Order: sequence, then C-alpha cells, then structure tokens
Amino acid sequence: MKSGDTRGFFAELVGDGRPLILSTALVLALAGTGAIFLSVTGHFLPHDVDFLGMQPAALCELNQCRIVHFMIHDRMSFGGVLIAIAALYAWLALFPLRDGESWAWWTLVLTNGTGFGSFLAYMGYGYLDSWHAWATLMLFPVTLLGIWRTRYLCVRPFSRAPGWRPASWGSREGWGRLLWLAWGIGMTGAGATILVIGMTHVFVPSDLDFIGYTREQLDAINPRLIPLIAHDRAGFGGGLFTTGLLVLCIVWKGRPSRHLWQALVVAGAVGFGCAIGVHYPIGHLDPLHLAPAWAGALVFGLGAVLSWRREPAPFRKAGPENEAVAPPQKSN
Repeated sequence: MKSGDTRGFFAELVGDGRPLILSTALVLALAGTGAIFLSVTGHFLPHDVDFLGMQPAALCELNQCRIVHFMIHDRMSFGGVLIAIAALYAWLALFPLRDGESWAWWTLVLTNGTGFGSFLAYMGYGYLDSWHAWATLMLFPVTLLGIWRTRYLCVRPFSRAPGWRPASWGSREGWGRLLWLAWGIGMTGAGATILVIGMTHVFVPSDLDFIGYTREQLDAINPRLIPLIAHDRAGFGGGLFTTGLLVLCIVWKGRPSRHLWQALVVAGAVGFGCAIGVHYPIGHLDPLHLAPAWAGALVFGLGAVLSWRREPAPFRKAGPENEAVAPPQKSN
C-alpha cells in the first residue's frame, strides 16, 4: 500500500476522532457487560485465581459464601458504572462534539483523566492487576488519539456558564435540572469516598458485619484476599467518581433534548439497577448501607420524571457558546 493510500486509510479510519471515542465507549460497555456476567455466574477472572491461589468454590465454603458474594456485589456495581460511562461518552461523541461544542471536549479530557488516573490507586493496596494494566495500556492511546482529533471540531467558544436555564427555577424543568445536578454531586462524593476507602481501610463496619469475619481473620484465610477486594472497591470508586463528573458536566452544559434525556436515563437506570439490585440476591440488606444508594436512585428518578417532555424544554441563552457558529469542518 502506498504512503498516500496509507494516510488516506488512516484518516478514513480515524475520521474526526469521534469513531475512536465511540470505540472507547464500546470497549467500556463490553467490559461492563463482562463484569456483570462474571458476577451473575460467580466466576473470577483467571488472573484473580492465580493471584489468590484459590478458586471461588473454596471461598464459597466459608460462611455461606459471603466473601464471594461481597466481591460479586462490588464487581456487579462496577460493571453498571462502566456501561453508564459508555452511554454518556457515546452521547458526547454523537451530539455535542458533532456540533462543535468545546465543553464536550473538555468533559472528555477531565473524565478520561480521572478514569484512567484511578488505575494508579493500586499503589494504595499493592495489587497490580496485570489484565487491567494491559487493557488500560491498549485503550489509552486510542482514547488519546480520539481526544486529539476531536479537538479540531470545537468551533464554539468554551464558557463555564450553564448551557441553558429553565424559564423558571420553580418550574418542572428547573426542579428536574436541580435534582440531576444533585445526583451528579452525590455520585462524585460517593465515588471519591469509596476510592479512598478502597486504598486505605477497604471496609466499613457494615461490610465486615455482612462478611462475618474480621480483617485479621480474612488475612488468615488468605493474605492476598484483602488486596484483591481493595482493588475491586477502588476500581468501583474511581468509576463512580468519573460518572458523577460526567453527569455534572452534561447536565450543566447540555441543552434539553430527547437524546440527552435518554442518555442520562440509560446511565442512571443501569448504574442504580446494578448497584442496588445486586444486594437482594446476596442478602446484603443493611438499611444504613443501602440508604445512600436508594436516596440517589430517588433523586435520579424524580429528576428524570420532571425533566421529561415530548418537546425540548424552553430555555434561555446562557453563554457565548449558544451563538450561531458555522458547522465544524472535517480535518484530515
């Protein structure tokens, strides 16, 4: 293949960068689906088994399989978070980036920074997940190239001002927006908390009450068990933190539309569905443990109901990025 043909093929494959962002979203969705499948079937990945030197069946023989069930509860929740991130990245690529919105590009930069950066949390618990490391190394350049290419689409000036304002904050749309902003803030705070706990204490009292063992007893069962659990906790916390930032940026800057509402509802429904739903089959029903998740789901659900309209909600211009700008030109 000639060099000119090679450049043409590369430009066609990469396009304006949005296909690469969509590829990142697809990989995250597949990874999340895989995590959910493994959780439902009660399997560990091969490298987890190699690290522990134990099969899940051996752990299941201890205290009604509660150690495995606790690990499943973190992994199922993480799978839901990955699918939520995938849905929101796909929406960013398909709509605001296509329209040349600079805020969408900066949202990608910010959330990929926190998402990929959370991998470094392993330094806090000492377990370097080789599969996770290789997946990160392979996905990072694809995402980085996509971010670099999509930068040329951003013809609308960036502003920190909200992308729209409801006609009245006391209106249905105003309350819906405020509730969804609260949803994003809650996820960001919860994600940061879980990430820090995963890197340090690993457990909260309700976790150990459910498992039925102290930290010392878990160490006696297998000294590598707590680092593996910490890896799951920190990964989920980093993903949840990133999802919260995505929701905050998108709700703050995105203009009301049916596809925006659909993307946020898919992200919230899958995320809360996995995070809350997994607790009931395994019997982890401590009210104080479940209360924050149910409160977040209630805020999300009310925001979704109040934000729903058959037609786009009325809004006022809220920044220079809303002024008419020529559509972005493709850059090769």
